[in-house]
Amino acid sequence: MHEITTALGPDRPGEIPFARPDIDEDDISAVVNVIRSGWITTGPETREFERSFAGRVGAKHAIALSSATAALHLALDAVGLRAGDEVIVPTFTFTACAEVVRYFDATPVLVDVEPDTLCVDPAAARAAVTARTRALMAVHLGGHLADMDPLTKIADAHGLSLIEDAAHGLPGSYKGRAVGTIGRLAAFSFYATKTITTGEGGMLVTDDAECAERARIMSLHGMSKDAWKRYTGSGTWRYDVVAPGFKYNMTDIQAALGLSQLAKCDRMWQRRAVIAVRYSRAFGEISELEVPVTRPEVVHSWHLYVLRLHLHRLDVDRDAFIEELRALGIHASVHFIPIHTFTYYRETYGYPDSAFPVACAEFQRVLSLPIYSGMTDIEVDRVIEAVSGVVSGHRA
Repeated sequence: MHEITTALGPDRPGEIPFARPDIDEDDISAVVNVIRSGWITTGPETREFERSFAGRVGAKHAIALSSATAALHLALDAVGLRAGDEVIVPTFTFTACAEVVRYFDATPVLVDVEPDTLCVDPAAARAAVTARTRALMAVHLGGHLADMDPLTKIADAHGLSLIEDAAHGLPGSYKGRAVGTIGRLAAFSFYATKTITTGEGGMLVTDDAECAERARIMSLHGMSKDAWKRYTGSGTWRYDVVAPGFKYNMTDIQAALGLSQLAKCDRMWQRRAVIAVRYSRAFGEISELEVPVTRPEVVHSWHLYVLRLHLHRLDVDRDAFIEELRALGIHASVHFIPIHTFTYYRETYGYPDSAFPVACAEFQRVLSLPIYSGMTDIEVDRVIEAVSGVVSGHRA
């Protein structure tokens, strides 16, 4: 689940951006060492990143890719999605989740979400299954894992492939199981705002050896051998093309950064968790605000801190609330605009808002606050003060 934000790049004096990558000297040294090595495309660093990441989440196979969107695309290819098939996707997510289904001329069947977690509603997913359904996409929104037990039962009962969109999920878990290891395949994101970053990049993980082999081949033009094997002493110039594939491989420059980031994943998560606690303690005392939930069986990754406004208690809407924060130097965002409201999906499938009462209602009142491991206590205090101040000035 990729996302777009205008608050990346150099910080402006006195302002708190929505996201700021946690890059230290170890990260920089790792990248510089790869550049100096002379091997900068897919090679030994990428393979080590795959091994380390698979070990971190407890998966048998990991394929490093150019994005989480690429990972979702290859996951659907690996399970054999074809034109005319259907994939169940929550409407309250980033557009890539439905977009990759359209790559196959298949149909994204959009469903509503649960009101507390904003993750896919198992009851809505169950009702959406038809004879043409091939896969079910479980999006772990903001870092709170979807309710995987009922989703697994739905997938098993109907012979569906359960695919985790774990772009927000690392290093979360569900009932003691690591994110990305519950479904048949899972896609992770390493975009600049994510819990670990390679700048751009993603990872596909699975325990299914056939799916892994298919994804690895399709990630590089459908070739039977990758560039590392072809251009090292152990490889050969000869290769075969077994299918018309794609150009989705990760470079060693990215992988070196990923390895360095992975080593401090837990430390960065712990800092985000501390910030989340501070936010919730402060905002939980304000009746105009609703803080995010964490169900007891879930370890939340806190990729996002999604605050909700009780609009009936305010004389300002969500958009104006965000603009007032911006005027105070605090950059917030919104996750997400429901997919069914976009022009393409509205005109192509004609979904009415009435089919998604939860997503439509919650979209009007959600905003995501800055939460990243490099935030200082002073910056956290400023966010709390700014949000509290805007509320105080707009009580109905």
